[in-house]
Amino acid sequence: MWASRKAKVRDCWAAASVTLRRCLKLGATMAKSKFEYVRDFEADDTCLAHCWVVVRLDGRNFHRFAEKHNFAKPNDSRALHLMTKCAQTVMKELEDIVIAYGQSDEYSFVFKRKSNWFKRRASKFMTHVASQFASSFVFYWRDYFEDQPLLYPPGFDGRVIVYPSNQTLKDYLSWRQADCHINNLYNTVFWALVQQSGLTPAQAQERLQVGEVTTKEVKLPEEMQGKKMAVTRTRTKPVPLYCDIIGDAFWKEHPEILDEDS
Repeated sequence: MWASRKAKVRDCWAAASVTLRRCLKLGATMAKSKFEYVRDFEADDTCLAHCWVVVRLDGRNFHRFAEKHNFAKPNDSRALHLMTKCAQTVMKELEDIVIAYGQSDEYSFVFKRKSNWFKRRASKFMTHVASQFASSFVFYWRDYFEDQPLLYPPGFDGRVIVYPSNQTLKDYLSWRQADCHINNLYNTVFWALVQQSGLTPAQAQERLQVGEVTTKEVKLPEEMQGKKMAVTRTRTKPVPLYCDIIGDAFWKEHPEILDEDS
């Protein structure tokens, strides 16, 4: 009697096992249906092997965001510390990041050269970094802005750049830091003119312009012979620079020099 019951149990398990295998086989067959061809439309965005992968995030319309949330000028220590906290969170979650550099509303994240994270797909690098950073910004907001409610969620856009050598990566980071110094110098002087000298933002911006405006008379087409009109043109003013023009930073900061229309 007991042996017979055991046999029935074994037969039941065998039947269940066969049914399960059939279901799995049917599911696999359905997954490879006629609709699977749509996967062929996915772009191949694999980053080049053995290269540094850099994801740079920039705040979307952060000038408006800073105004709406009463950021201190020229630099708000709360916002800068919050950005750093977000970067630290990203680095903890995404372990293949070896260094991150930030300024103002941007942050660059460098993934190690041999990283095979998500098969080196650029879209995965960018979306994971951007989503983790943005969610951390909202999550930690109250830790740094205790008396300032978050009025609306911030936005960050991202780009992926691949650098083939240690030198190009170092030049990239040097470029971003040089950009930081230039922007910080401008902003410090700009807001000093506004806050300490009483100038309006428009007046302060005009004071800091390096261009000079000239007015001259030019002749109009033949059908308007004898008539003249004043044309205002902005002419750049040459300024001395004591800097390195061997590296890429100078040319990236002054693309107008090599512009065919310059």
